[in-house]
Amino acid sequence: MTFFPAWSNQPSLRRIFIRDLVLLARIGVYSFEQEKDQRLQINISVGVIEEKGIGIDDLTRTVSYEDIVNQVKTIVQTNHFQLVETLAETIVEAILADKRIYVVRIMLEKLDIIQEAKGVGVEIERWNDEVIH
Repeated sequence: MTFFPAWSNQPSLRRIFIRDLVLLARIGVYSFEQEKDQRLQINISVGVIEEKGIGIDDLTRTVSYEDIVNQVKTIVQTNHFQLVETLAETIVEAILADKRIYVVRIMLEKLDIIQEAKGVGVEIERWNDEVIH
């Protein structure tokens, strides 16, 4: 009896994450949403294919979460998006430009739109087709 699935055909991943990044964004379809910036909470999880062994203790061997945060800030602060889905896809596309990245999951939440809800938004996951599986 097997208790664990066979993962031999899956790469070993290092998961890099950014949790609860809150930025002001110009986002929304409705006029009341376009009158002022809105708080947007962003959670990102990035899967990077790991090297075998410990490797060198150097930033150049991994993906920098600071670089990802800076990419996200630039996208959010320089554009107006009507849909959180479009913003999510734009961010994921920018992150996947780094060919070391195998998979990205992002969750975007508008925090102040529905009074009774802590947040509303979208979560997507995209794989990098150019990375060897």
